[in-house]
Amino acid sequence: MRILRRAVTVVAIVVLVLIAAFTGVYLWQQPILLTGTGYAAHNACAVTVVAGRDDPATDLPPNPLVPYLQVDGADDPTTASLIAGLARQRAWFTDGFGCTLADSRPDFGAASIIESGANAFTDAPRPPPNPALDEAIALAFGDELSSTAAEQLGTRAVVIVKDGELVAERYADGFDADTRQLGWSMSKSVASLLTGVLVEQGIVSLDDDHLRAEWTDQRADITIEQLLRMTSGLAWDETYDLGTPITRMLYLEPDMGAYVASLPLAHDPGAEQLYSSGSTTVLCAVLAERTGLGADLPRQALLGPLGLSSAIFEPDAAGTPVCSSYLWATPRDWATIGQFALQNGQWNGEQLLPEDWMRQSLMITDVDRTDDPGFGMGWRTNTMPDGSLRWPELPADTFYAAGHDGQKMLIVPSEQLVVVRMGFTPEADAEPLQVRLVEDAISALG
Repeated sequence: MRILRRAVTVVAIVVLVLIAAFTGVYLWQQPILLTGTGYAAHNACAVTVVAGRDDPATDLPPNPLVPYLQVDGADDPTTASLIAGLARQRAWFTDGFGCTLADSRPDFGAASIIESGANAFTDAPRPPPNPALDEAIALAFGDELSSTAAEQLGTRAVVIVKDGELVAERYADGFDADTRQLGWSMSKSVASLLTGVLVEQGIVSLDDDHLRAEWTDQRADITIEQLLRMTSGLAWDETYDLGTPITRMLYLEPDMGAYVASLPLAHDPGAEQLYSSGSTTVLCAVLAERTGLGADLPRQALLGPLGLSSAIFEPDAAGTPVCSSYLWATPRDWATIGQFALQNGQWNGEQLLPEDWMRQSLMITDVDRTDDPGFGMGWRTNTMPDGSLRWPELPADTFYAAGHDGQKMLIVPSEQLVVVRMGFTPEADAEPLQVRLVEDAISALG
């Protein structure tokens, strides 16, 4: 009997030790695990409800926690957790604002209604066939590749605009002209346009500083322009991995702007350029606060005036539009954004941006160091700081917006050309075919 009691005692101690160890490890790793479940919940909600797709797992990048995840519901809310309900995260759908991670349903107020009348591309008829253009687009879709290579290329849409007219478009199976697609970091270029609208309205200026009340140290010197150019000096790591600042911001922090604003300076403002989704997000937190419009800011200031009726800029739980990453729109609406930039901010006879806004946006400033040569104010240029061309095949005045997994919006002012390519390309390199597409489009359109 004593031996049995001792055995039971030993087993009980071992179990308690294991429970304590598991609890300790779980509490230690919980923030990292929550970024994974937050990623799963948000993606499942957005892909299903915003994009109208039925298989989130095939629409967005893989998640290392997938084998251990349970994802339930669709917008009411969408819940993701690990086995036994651990690290649960919820994503809530709000009409006009898309999906937001939050403990309870957020209240952003009513989303401004956007009519499509200001956007001639919305209801434009499908362009007639153009054999030369169709051949160029076929290459961009990988028609000449093996089925495996074409699937890895993952092109989902191509839209081409010439002289303000829709001249070509094509969509992958399961997608059409009404399917919203996520631009990822192309959203940053739209954030630049949004800022320009507010500058034109006199609400903010590029040299505004003292942007956050809690910035009472050297961070008070950070300006609107430095946030746009990603020269703020705030510490950052853009590596997409569990537990890094970018994934913590997107999938763990309810107030993304406050989180980024809490980070220390890594160097003096204006000295170095560090690509940072955090800079763009804290910028839009400032803009939302200055205007008092919160989550509705993009709809009232930019999306509405352009007639981007499909566009949804998702906010965080604090109501800050996630301007770094979360703009969904149809490919035609993405092309509309490109045409607006090509026209230097003039739309339907009204000048919405300062007349020199795009010139400033494409001007590359001198810094001590950069991890993204050719990055201006939310846009990248073909002409590099040393005068060389990023893509010698394309005109020197080409500029573009780029997003995760192969999103590209390329604009060639000298050709009055806008080319949009949307896709899901986590494994292949889509850029050579994107550049070839623009080169062939210029040739085909004369």
